[in-house]
Amino acid sequence: MDEAVKTVFSRFFNEIPVLSRKIDTSRGDEDFRATFVVETDRGNKYVLKLADNDFTFSEKIAVWQRTVEEYRKLGYYCPRILRDRSGGFPVVDYCGHRCVTYAEEYAPFRPVEDRFSDNFGQNDALYNSYKRDIWQMTSRIAALHLDYTKYPSAYCLFETFCPSDKTDEVLENALAWKEYAEALPDEFGEQVGRIWRLWSENRAELEKVYHQLPTSVFQADLNASNILMDDEGKFVGVYDFNLCGRDVFLNYLMRENNGASGICEALRIAADYYWFSDIEKDTALMLYRCLKPLWYTKVKMLKEAGNDPGAIRKSLDETEDALTSPINFRDCMGHGKNRLSNPE
Repeated sequence: MDEAVKTVFSRFFNEIPVLSRKIDTSRGDEDFRATFVVETDRGNKYVLKLADNDFTFSEKIAVWQRTVEEYRKLGYYCPRILRDRSGGFPVVDYCGHRCVTYAEEYAPFRPVEDRFSDNFGQNDALYNSYKRDIWQMTSRIAALHLDYTKYPSAYCLFETFCPSDKTDEVLENALAWKEYAEALPDEFGEQVGRIWRLWSENRAELEKVYHQLPTSVFQADLNASNILMDDEGKFVGVYDFNLCGRDVFLNYLMRENNGASGICEALRIAADYYWFSDIEKDTALMLYRCLKPLWYTKVKMLKEAGNDPGAIRKSLDETEDALTSPINFRDCMGHGKNRLSNPE
């Protein structure tokens, strides 16, 4: 067993580590991350996490720790984040990196991703149950309007997640679309210019009201590797809070769902547990038109069209349609009456 891991472990626990399994989740040298599942002489398991990047530091981890507890208060399982025995999150040298460290409880549940590998959870009934449970949980968190952190989630709009980001992710993708689209043959120039003008004007109008929209603090990474189910396939909670932060609920919901129909379904579920304000209802279509039309999938679609004029035109038409088609999100957002959060 790695002696460095033993040393870090000893700062958190009195037990003796006997086995460890490393999971490397790094994304290049500038985003170093290592997770160790450690088993002790008493048969207990713990998780150690080491990170060297510009979005993981003690104050941010404390926000994740607090958010875990907020989810737990609502009855959802999330592994507790643990400080070392001195009450902090120590910085240590590991593999040439200066890493901030923290520990977590070992989750007794498996992520949905694992169940896909053994054909458990592939059926529509389980998927639909999972989606309803996820948006019930997230809507209940949104209804709390948690406000204890200045740090945004990784889904942030009109601000950056970490110092190395030049723009928010939505604008980054839109600029990538613009660069590629403007290099298309001249016959597409008029439509490309029209799409960019529509998108830019909508974004500018959205920015005027965006910071008035209600926020809360969310886990902010609802993928199959982070959603937990018990042995019977029942949803129990989530883990992995390293993209956690403050966010506009509508932004988070739209980013986590694909297409207008998926968003409408999530809004209907949410409306049972969250009171959508008039400004949210008024802004939903603007937000959709900012987030979805020039997302990275649209860049990918254009590139896959290659030199085929018909395929290029189809891609551009779909993008323009997303910027102009009326979608009645308002009717999916309830009428101010729901179970938990009507301010009346």
